[in-house]
Amino acid sequence: MKFVMSYSCGKDSTLALHKLIKAGHEPVGLLVMVNKDMDRSWFHGADHRLLEKFSKALEIPLLLCPSGGDEYHLEFEKGLKRAMELGAEMAGFGDIDIENNRRWCEERCRAAGLKAAFPLWQQGREKIVQEIISEGYCCIVKSIDNQLLPKELLGKQLDSETLEIMAARGIDICGENGEYHTIAVDGPIFRHKLEIQTGSILDFGERSVIDLR
Repeated sequence: MKFVMSYSCGKDSTLALHKLIKAGHEPVGLLVMVNKDMDRSWFHGADHRLLEKFSKALEIPLLLCPSGGDEYHLEFEKGLKRAMELGAEMAGFGDIDIENNRRWCEERCRAAGLKAAFPLWQQGREKIVQEIISEGYCCIVKSIDNQLLPKELLGKQLDSETLEIMAARGIDICGENGEYHTIAVDGPIFRHKLEIQTGSILDFGERSVIDLR
């Protein structure tokens, strides 16, 4: 079945994309929501140059959807309808176990007329993180909650060492509550590794972000 992937560039949506492809489904696009005020992707802060690198490395076209906060859901639905024009019958999501998030995704798909797929659903947060690493994905820590994690993790690869630091801080090591975000730069579904340059660390109150481009 042809599908569009709701893609954040992070570990969970990358593993979900991996599983859908492995199951025999064909991706027709990466639907990426872009904050029109910052001109970067929502939540993970990838700029256009980095998003293009993802599209080329995965060999999947981008479906960029600029929006503000108020019309986010409407622009998402428009993106799904654009994907349908490319042949998509289904939309994939990297949600794990938060019911409200899943319900939101299902409502958007219902409005657009697509099926919704959640290949990571109820798989267990720790199990998913371990699977990402064991499958050979390289994910870089992009942002952290300063109240929970040290800035030294920014720019580091998600591996047994970084997970040990996170576990010692008593957080959910999957980061499902926003403790941290990642950018996936290599792995089985990538045709080649993304060449990423590390920039400066930016502080935004309780959060810190490292610029990757």
